[in-house]
Amino acid sequence: MQRRTMIIGAVTGAVIATTTAAQADGFQRWIAGFRGRARAAGITDRTLDAAFADVRYLPDSIERDRNQAEFVRPLADYMATAVSDARVSNGRENVQRHAGVLAAIDRRFEVEGHVVTSVWGMESNYGQRRGDVPLISTLATLAYDGRRGQFFESQLIAALRILQNGDVAPRNMTGSWAGAMGHTQFIPTSYEAYAVDFTGDGRRDIWADDPSDALASTAAYFRRFGWQRGQPWGVEVILPRGFDFNQTGRAVTRAPSDWAAQGVVGVDARAVPNYGNADLITPTGAGGPAFLIFRNYDVIARYNNAEAYIIGVGHLADRIRGAGPLRTPWPAGERGLNRAERIALQQRLTNAGFSTQGVDGRIGPNSRAAIRAYQRSQGLIPDGHPSVGLLERLR
Repeated sequence: MQRRTMIIGAVTGAVIATTTAAQADGFQRWIAGFRGRARAAGITDRTLDAAFADVRYLPDSIERDRNQAEFVRPLADYMATAVSDARVSNGRENVQRHAGVLAAIDRRFEVEGHVVTSVWGMESNYGQRRGDVPLISTLATLAYDGRRGQFFESQLIAALRILQNGDVAPRNMTGSWAGAMGHTQFIPTSYEAYAVDFTGDGRRDIWADDPSDALASTAAYFRRFGWQRGQPWGVEVILPRGFDFNQTGRAVTRAPSDWAAQGVVGVDARAVPNYGNADLITPTGAGGPAFLIFRNYDVIARYNNAEAYIIGVGHLADRIRGAGPLRTPWPAGERGLNRAERIALQQRLTNAGFSTQGVDGRIGPNSRAAIRAYQRSQGLIPDGHPSVGLLERLR
């Protein structure tokens, strides 16, 4: 039996080795063809030769790209990491350490220092996890063999333009397996559009130990998409007893004073100051925190559209600035649904007579209306929240 296992293992290893060798050969042929497309995009042979001198096929990048199972962490767990005591403490220390640079960034871009520091903390734990994967190798691998070849080829050409511009040497151009770079994890095309040389040394160096260019680039990005200095991303609020949850989920936009007239007030029991019109969200339904969110919420969303990320950046920024924890805790174990579960929920609601007007895995206004109608029929609070418990109830 042991000998048979050894034989099977040897055969499997040989097959893997043969497959990898074939992929590597195909990769080299792909590079030869890509060089012509890169030249047409303005990349010089000198840049190509330097960039591809040590390039290699990275099987790990392909494996990670193809096995990104959608895993949705409970929001309480996510926030416990995103806004941990250590991350808050380190964020406050970094604000003090880089106070001069952050103040200069604020003067130039009108984006507060605690905000860009929060993004820095979320993206690389204040520069401790910038990524060490060779960018040209991983982008070329994913362009050649990945699921989104066209996208990654566009990122590869942008990365080559960055090298050609002299912002970084090929050996120092590292990042994540998916091509995100530097302290605040810009992808190459975003870097091209928004990165700035804040230190004035002629290079937009977001990889250096000095985070100045990276932090300023993040501020430039936020400014470009409409960040309003002095406006919060959101404010935690308390909802009155018997509140009409039909008004949540971006369904209604009101001035804070008008929300106060509906009984929606800050945790200090006062009307939220007039920072502009606001929507009301309850990310985990009626049992968790509620927030009035403002224009700056959508600016953070341009960086990463995941709701947990947006709230994480916003709340971490608030904590770095000196605020305390949320008044209402996140419900333990409450998590979002993955795509398969969202499809199942839509199908079961529709089968039960509460049509979602389509089954596509996207929870939009029609799905939330169907959820609310079902909740009302069951005597539940009609918060429109697509929870695991609701899916189980519909089984």
